[in-house]
Amino acid sequence: MTEEKRLCARAVLFDVNGTLVDIVTDEQRDRIYRVISRVLAYSGIDLPRRRLRATYFATLHELRDQIPETYPEFDAVAVWRAIVERHATACTRALSADRLEQLPLFLTELHRGLARRRLRRYPHVRTVLDELRTRYRLGIVTDGQSAYARPELAELGLIDYFDSIVVSGDLGFRKPDERLFTAALDALGVGPERAVYVGNDPFRDIHGAHRAGLHTVLYAPNDDAGTLGCGCPCTPDHVITDHRRLPEHLE
Repeated sequence: MTEEKRLCARAVLFDVNGTLVDIVTDEQRDRIYRVISRVLAYSGIDLPRRRLRATYFATLHELRDQIPETYPEFDAVAVWRAIVERHATACTRALSADRLEQLPLFLTELHRGLARRRLRRYPHVRTVLDELRTRYRLGIVTDGQSAYARPELAELGLIDYFDSIVVSGDLGFRKPDERLFTAALDALGVGPERAVYVGNDPFRDIHGAHRAGLHTVLYAPNDDAGTLGCGCPCTPDHVITDHRRLPEHLE
């Protein structure tokens, strides 16, 4: 790793969770499925909480396994749509078309909200983004679902910083697939040799961006650079433990 090397860039792209956003979720919590089970009852669907939890994960894995990609990504709204359709009753089918159409997205948001235990920005993120956006085009390439990635960015006051947001759940494949990075670069009108990607995962973020031809910066807030040995065939151009160090590595 060459610490003195400054990266020539027109665009800076970021991962979200673990990089800009400190988030903790727990999708196994009993309370999630108890609440959603009660909500589903108002749409005529009888799924007790334990059966609902098993059904949710089984459906997620089933739909993901049907995606012909090396690194498949599920669609959370499609998971809840399948659950509703498979367990619908006459009462469910009597609901208005608008309510039936909106129900899977509502359940996706409810599931995420109940699973969330912590959501906050990492220190100094907004200060650094304020500085960077005066000099570079900014983008997001993240694994996840638009149904909650975009609202969470908005909740934290971050979404308006970015000129392009690419979310894996919209495309059916996840990092390290280089097509995610290419989609963001195409939207920004910048070539990979003039772009930097900042992420916290050595394989999905650093290896993925490297495959797409971008410069890379590993964000390791706990100074855990030892994770670079975990199956990653490349090393980042720089490692930072504090977002305030990022601008000094860029031209």
